[in-house]
Amino acid sequence: MPTLTSPDLGSGYPAQLLTVSGRALAQLVRTPSHSRRAEAARKLARHSLWLSAAGAALVIALMVAFDQTEIQLMPARGTPSLWPIRILTDFGKDEYVLSALGAALVIVALFAAGLRDTRRTLLLGLGTRLQYLFLSVALSALVGEVLKYVIGRGRPFVGGTANPFNFVPFEGTGAHASLPSGHAIAAFALAFAVSALWPRLRVFMFTYAIVILLTRLVLLAHHPSDVVAGALVGMVGAMAVRYWFAARRLGFAIRADGTIVPLAGPVSTRLKRVAHGASAP
Repeated sequence: MPTLTSPDLGSGYPAQLLTVSGRALAQLVRTPSHSRRAEAARKLARHSLWLSAAGAALVIALMVAFDQTEIQLMPARGTPSLWPIRILTDFGKDEYVLSALGAALVIVALFAAGLRDTRRTLLLGLGTRLQYLFLSVALSALVGEVLKYVIGRGRPFVGGTANPFNFVPFEGTGAHASLPSGHAIAAFALAFAVSALWPRLRVFMFTYAIVILLTRLVLLAHHPSDVVAGALVGMVGAMAVRYWFAARRLGFAIRADGTIVPLAGPVSTRLKRVAHGASAP
């Protein structure tokens, strides 16, 4: 979300809320301005290509050599003792992830509209980062839905057998929406996006994503190749959105070699200044 450096102090709360919301949307579509965006675009293309090639090779290998074996080793679908896994897996459902992030964005806008100066700047800095998280998951989920429809892979045991090659392209039902896994997409897009902003959370977030991935296998909702494909789509999607933000100087900076790094948030910057001032002689 944008920083309002000179708000109209005489305007009412509804007008401020409209201003905050409008500028939050406008900053996402403004003309890219970063001088190193071409270097970042080349690095994004190169990394995406290698990641996609390696991921596709792994998906094919799993499909041929492991999918059928793995799903036969899992407990039967509907096993009563799996109820904790059914609860846990919902933490990777894209509708729930997007609803939580969307609610956080609304709360930030509502509070920011009533604040001024530094406090508004701090809150809107957080809002920009929430926008990145939301769009990373949303774009990846959208791509995943298109792929599900086009590929039309049957979920484990659809048709009565553990057949990893049960494809009905453009079928359009949930039974043939196995590849890629939507939960894996959301979990890995969120894990990559959070890690891109706050690298110290990387281990925690990717542990969360792997746990979500495993729940989909235990519940026989997906084949192993489905969740690997979902993880690939989620990470590449979050990488693409990160470039979009960096090119517009939103939340990220671009180094001379094209590497995208997170900008220090307003909150952390302010805390550093306070700490420096307190330790100064």
